[in-house]
Amino acid sequence: MSEEKPKEGVKTENDHVNLKVAEQDGSVVQFKIQRHTPLSKLMKACCERQGLSVRQIRFRFDGQPINDTDTPAQAAWQGMVSRGPVPNPGRPSLHCC
Repeated sequence: MSEEKPKEGVKTENDHVNLKVAEQDGSVVQFKIQRHTPLSKLMKACCERQGLSVRQIRFRFDGQPINDTDTPAQAAWQGMVSRGPVPNPGRPSLHCC
């Protein structure tokens, strides 16, 4: 028997990744996004959820900073993303997860 390949244009489970974002309050939110979607969409959704500006927060994967133009496919990400604050004198700081 031969393996059937997915038809062109048909989405498969491998087109998406599940990422968990550790919020500064200790909660974890799971997102399912397409592998080639810029992470700016995830970053914006996380910040809107907490009522914060994207400029106030830093996102990291495995301790490394994430750029808003990065995609999960670029680093084969499937796992946990943590976010923490951008140091900002004169404002209360959020703790890194």
